[in-house]
Amino acid sequence: MKFRFIILLLLSSCSSNDDSADIVEEDTVLENEDNFTGIFIDVTHPTSGTATVNAEKTTLELTNFKSDDGPLLELYLTTGLDVSNYVSLGVLKGLDGNYSYTLPTDIDLETYNHVIVWCVEFSVNFGYAILK
Repeated sequence: MKFRFIILLLLSSCSSNDDSADIVEEDTVLENEDNFTGIFIDVTHPTSGTATVNAEKTTLELTNFKSDDGPLLELYLTTGLDVSNYVSLGVLKGLDGNYSYTLPTDIDLETYNHVIVWCVEFSVNFGYAILK
């Protein structure tokens, strides 16, 4: 599996005659054949960290995970951000730290590739990671 990171560097001139900025783009590809991994993105509440599936596809690990609290937060594997097709991995185990969730044996991670922190009571997506 390939991950692509784009780093944008903003270089500005100190000269008073040149207020322009140059953008330098660096394209880096990292190989990771064993795991599905994604980085959390905020939606309605600050959510951060990394979601990684082990090589055996039996466990989902949240690393350096952080999220706001809510009345009933669950961790979902979904087919997309609309949360129309999902599998609940259970109640969120914590709001700050590293946590493990057991994956169903028959889960297709190519299809259920979104990890979502879902507020059940209000049907709100706090944040998500896309497994690639």
